Amino acid sequence: MAVSSVLERLDYGSPSGCAAVGVHRDVISGVGATRTLLQGESGALCLMDRAAGVTYTLPTPVVGMQFEFQTSVSVTSNAAKVITAAATQFLLGTIQVIGGTTETTVSADANGTTIVAISSNGSTTGGLIGDRYRVTAISATQWVIDGYVSGSGTVATPFATS
Repeated sequence: MAVSSVLERLDYGSPSGCAAVGVHRDVISGVGATRTLLQGESGALCLMDRAAGVTYTLPTPVVGMQFEFQTSVSVTSNAAKVITAAATQFLLGTIQVIGGTTETTVSADANGTTIVAISSNGSTTGGLIGDRYRVTAISATQWVIDGYVSGSGTVATPFATS
């Protein structure tokens, strides 16, 4: 029996989408300066593909929802940024900031109670081609983040409280 090369999108019309693990992964790119992600896009790979920066806003977290971010164009102005949907939703976890003038690795921690954004400026806080991190919703108020960014100069934390 031959396997069809035509992809089928599974959906039952719910605004929160449908899960079909391992079948197909959405890639979100070319979004311009800002993009608010939807619950139904959980599982997508979101590209930071604009030299002038991209800001993605996460949807309200539902446990198990997940998004991955990949920098495919180095930031030269503004920032490559991911923010939570509300001031009561937070990031928790660790990002490795690799590189810089001293070729060191710094662990940057998001405490889960005040950090609402990760912002890479194209130099000290990451934003260079190859950066990659993932966020996974673990509650209605927290996203766990893990991954790495690469920087130049004296590297610093990419996490922010606003």
